[in-house]
Amino acid sequence: MEKNHTNQEKEIKRRSTFSVLFYINRTKVRKDGTCQLLCKISIDGQAAQFGVKASIAPSLWEPETGRATGRSANALEVNRAIGDLTEQIEGHYRAVRKNLGFVTAELVKNAVLGIAQHKLTLLALFREHNEEFRKRVGVDRVEETYMSYVNSYNHLAAFVRQRLREREDTEARDDIALRALDKTFYDDFELFLRTECGMMPKTVHEHLYRLKKMTRRAVSQGTLRRDPYGKDHPALPERKSRHLKHEDLKRLLEKGIDKPNLQRVRDWFIFATFTGLAYADLRRLSEKDITRDADGTSWIHIRRKKSETPSAIRLLDVPLRIIEKYRPERKSDKIFNLYSRTYLIKLTRELGRAYGIDMTFHKARHNFGTHITLSLGVPIETVSRMMGHKSIGTTQIYAKVTDRKVDEDMKRLKKRIGSRGINLYEEETSETGSKGSRKRRAI
Repeated sequence: MEKNHTNQEKEIKRRSTFSVLFYINRTKVRKDGTCQLLCKISIDGQAAQFGVKASIAPSLWEPETGRATGRSANALEVNRAIGDLTEQIEGHYRAVRKNLGFVTAELVKNAVLGIAQHKLTLLALFREHNEEFRKRVGVDRVEETYMSYVNSYNHLAAFVRQRLREREDTEARDDIALRALDKTFYDDFELFLRTECGMMPKTVHEHLYRLKKMTRRAVSQGTLRRDPYGKDHPALPERKSRHLKHEDLKRLLEKGIDKPNLQRVRDWFIFATFTGLAYADLRRLSEKDITRDADGTSWIHIRRKKSETPSAIRLLDVPLRIIEKYRPERKSDKIFNLYSRTYLIKLTRELGRAYGIDMTFHKARHNFGTHITLSLGVPIETVSRMMGHKSIGTTQIYAKVTDRKVDEDMKRLKKRIGSRGINLYEEETSETGSKGSRKRRAI
């Protein structure tokens, strides 16, 4: 047994600059005349210190050996504690190194002191994250974002189970060690999302982003030495404006529909088209958010739920008529009794099929940025303010410059230039190609 323990000590010294030092702080003497025993763990140039539940008289301590001298009861007790603790430290050193593939002084110290070990597997870490996130919902997090993490976890868990089943891994059927994560796992998960789940590139990007967030969390907790996906950036499709075509929007405005629930969705979509409100903001829009100026104009003043930035929108005739239409249906101070997000998504798709349009409810916000504002000459700075964006760069994604807008702007430019005239010097050339005299010509 002693021989085996000696071999383990030699292995530790050979593979890492690992050392354990015991000492006392002679400047801090207790009332009984003793000093607390302290321990310092050093691994690869980094150290972690902690106090030991033992104390000794300064006169009995030998700094050179890191042990107590003599055969007194105090000395024997301290040396016994040092021996037991040294054995524990070396055992935790080997265990941490085996589990993580690396070891630090802080990890060994935490293991010795019984401080809760961070999760060492991917799905367990993800569950820990989601539980922490759930507790913050309603404080500084929202339910929708929490559910998106739950959705990502479910897809990742399904992939891990399939992967382990295919590889017939008998040691782990439900999870994968963080230290086992590599580029192959990342690429296979991306392929799983694209093929078996049939996801669009943007959705794939979102799930891969959350996987990367878990590996960054592991690095911050010290359970991974480096992020295996630090240099991997999931492909994100070019962000394009997703507004309806002008003729599709016109058809939606001018043609009615019979089903009452689709009528509501159509009207809410049109209201969002003329105000730029996202679903989350439209759902919580209340009477206190609508004000009336002295000249009789009505305004929406609301802070966006997503960014907490203020948004100010003047209400035109169409949204005002929609407000009045649904006033009798109100059950509270909320302007509209919106359906749940899931049901609204379903009905919006059904509405789109009825009109022969590829529709999502969020397209209404893009319509506002493009058709209702920018294309009609509203400056992009004003559009950004109305949409509650922190950056004009974000507004540019919504407010796409259409060919119609370019044509109208060029016509105005031509009209201004024509009214003033521009003198252009031109050189006349002969039929042989030689240069002639210069003439000034107004264009």
